Amino acid sequence: MTGDQTPQPAGDSGTPEAGEGWTALAYLIGGLAVWGFIGWLVDQWLETDGLATGIGFLLGGAGGVYLVIRRLGTPR
Repeated sequence: MTGDQTPQPAGDSGTPEAGEGWTALAYLIGGLAVWGFIGWLVDQWLETDGLATGIGFLLGGAGGVYLVIRRLGTPR
């Protein structure tokens, strides 16, 4: 009967993998944005013509991948 079903919360897709995908994407974009910005600030301070920005993007990408593996790499 339809009255016996429990309602799903709004916004719940029913698949936990979708949430993990968005979490992984947020870690990667966040790492690139934050460390890229820090690298850009160092570039402005030391006038290194983009070298520190590139290093910041590399560190941010590596850090984002590290966090994704650490948080989502082990099955539950």
